[in-house]
Amino acid sequence: MSKVTLFLLVTFVALFHTACIKAETPASSTVDSLTFSQKIDRAFTPFSKALGKVLFYDPFTAIGLYDDQVYNDNGQPIIDNNGEPVKAPLRLIVLWLLGGGIFFTIYLKFIGLRGIRHAIDLIRGRYAKKGLKGEVTTYQSVTTALSATVGMGNIAGVALAIGIGGPGATFWMIMAGLLGMSLKFAECTLGIKYRKYNKDGSVSGGPMYYLKRGLEKRGSTMGKVGIFLAFLFALTVMGGSVGGGNMLQANQAFNQLVYFFPGIEHYGAIYGLFLAVLVGAVIIGGIKSIGKVTEKIVPLMAGIYIGAALIIIGINFQNTGHALWLIFHNAFEPDAIKGGIIGVMIYGIQRGAFSNEAGMGSAAIAHSASQNDEPVSEGIVASIEPFVDTVIICTMTALVLIFTGFSENTQGLEGVQLTSAAFASVISWFPYVLLVAVTLFAFSTIISWSYYGLKGFDYLFGGWGEKLFGSRKVTNLIFQLLFLLFVVIGASTDILTVMEFSDMMILAMAIPNILGLLIMAPEIKRDMDDYWHRLKSGDIQKNR
Repeated sequence: MSKVTLFLLVTFVALFHTACIKAETPASSTVDSLTFSQKIDRAFTPFSKALGKVLFYDPFTAIGLYDDQVYNDNGQPIIDNNGEPVKAPLRLIVLWLLGGGIFFTIYLKFIGLRGIRHAIDLIRGRYAKKGLKGEVTTYQSVTTALSATVGMGNIAGVALAIGIGGPGATFWMIMAGLLGMSLKFAECTLGIKYRKYNKDGSVSGGPMYYLKRGLEKRGSTMGKVGIFLAFLFALTVMGGSVGGGNMLQANQAFNQLVYFFPGIEHYGAIYGLFLAVLVGAVIIGGIKSIGKVTEKIVPLMAGIYIGAALIIIGINFQNTGHALWLIFHNAFEPDAIKGGIIGVMIYGIQRGAFSNEAGMGSAAIAHSASQNDEPVSEGIVASIEPFVDTVIICTMTALVLIFTGFSENTQGLEGVQLTSAAFASVISWFPYVLLVAVTLFAFSTIISWSYYGLKGFDYLFGGWGEKLFGSRKVTNLIFQLLFLLFVVIGASTDILTVMEFSDMMILAMAIPNILGLLIMAPEIKRDMDDYWHRLKSGDIQKNR
């Protein structure tokens, strides 16, 4: 798009910034006056509670088979900083993700682990072909997908899981990452297979398309099911991109900045405006622009964070034996766990599953734009993403907390502040390194989720825009404007219920996606077996 488009984006967000400040000013000086954000928060509360009852329903606690209350070593209920009892429910959505991961790991014979070496060769371009349709390289599709998953959850979410579940949660978090590899393979394989080529040369793909097109092949009844599941997914990915992939990231990044510079807490809108301009400068170029940015920023941010974590671990190397003992002992020894072995399993698996997004279908949207004509090879490449996100980066956060002793003594801290304190306990200025990493994590997540949300919006409204305006660019611009608007809202207001609701919509993506994957599982396996046969027989050869 042109510089004029960028100017329009910036102008729109700037105008909203002014309106937002006015809206935040109470209509009167009475105590009962509600601000703009409080009114929105209150309006979304019923929707958030309704969705939470479905996704977070705990069938085992409901029928009395499991006590979700978390207790300390003295048998007393653990209370959080808000005075609420800490619980570890067996949430329905976690069971759904876990079940899908176990099924595909066994059904596809551990394809994620078996394909690691081949995945590295594919990323290095040793099987690349020239002149293939697509918008980004295989490497760029990987970095785009990783930039969406590697976010605040890798720092704040892991700290929360370790702080409540103990060091043993690390083991189960790693298990969730390994199980997610086969799920990611399945969805990204279908993402390439059923993608759509638009008139303007762009590519559209992801669960919306393989749910609809893949199930249509199975008869009229399944076709109708596919249309409904595709619509549901498009709706949830669009909503999820606004909150969990946007507002929450902007909000947490600004809060971390405020933690270091307390005097700027009232300048959230300015921070949001600045962030929106940076995001807008990238996303107006579409997936090609996003891919070019993520291929540079993902290695940088991962290198900074992993490097800093390794320094912390290296300085505390004498604690290696004790740290490993804590992880494995607390993972299986109920007496050493807050709430028992089930509780620590839940916190570890939940954090791993939520972090790498395997089974939620988001990565399939990015990978569908890859310049690749082999669906299975794209799936194999994608399968290493949960390994990088969870087994490596999330584990680094956990090890920093364990090696520094903050996994057992949280000092009343939680989330990013707990991780920051662990870094500061070794090198006083290291929290500033963490601040840089957090900012990069948030920025990269926002730009990638803008593309996911855009594709959901395009699926629902792109055809209408094409008929009305002769191009999808108009509807794309509408979504991008709205997306940038929510960057400012996220940084400048605390619409917590809206953020929670949107975050839950990301989890809700797994319901139609995994259901479709299960229906198409035999097809995925046939394609996988055929690919391996052609690879071993020499039909698929390296180019160098």
